[in-house]
Amino acid sequence: MSFSGKYQLQRQENFEPFMKAMGLPDDVIQKGKDIKGVSEIVQNGNHFKLTITSGSKVIQNEFTLGEECELELMTGEKVKTVIQKEGENKLVTTFKGIKSMTEFNGDTIIHTMTLGDIVFKRFSKRI
Repeated sequence: MSFSGKYQLQRQENFEPFMKAMGLPDDVIQKGKDIKGVSEIVQNGNHFKLTITSGSKVIQNEFTLGEECELELMTGEKVKTVIQKEGENKLVTTFKGIKSMTEFNGDTIIHTMTLGDIVFKRFSKRI
């Protein structure tokens, strides 16, 4: 299954509590909560290039499944992690106590991040 494509954010669950737990200031959270960001995924075998555009902010991350990589987070912080594939349609990793799972379901991506008891979900649709 190829994950390549452009996906636009449709809706989010628990955005504000999750971003507060990550340490983002309230003004940044308020600006970011209504932006319908676009994610572009380019997959070449086990190598992925991900570009996330939210308003004027652009984050670019590249990784190869099973190999250590450095990812830039929404906060601007960079973390080292290893991303694994689970089954045919899930990418999973853990960093800084956050479990991140990206599930591809047809033309929809569900990205779930769990920090403690806060579960943040983003639903994006292929455009």
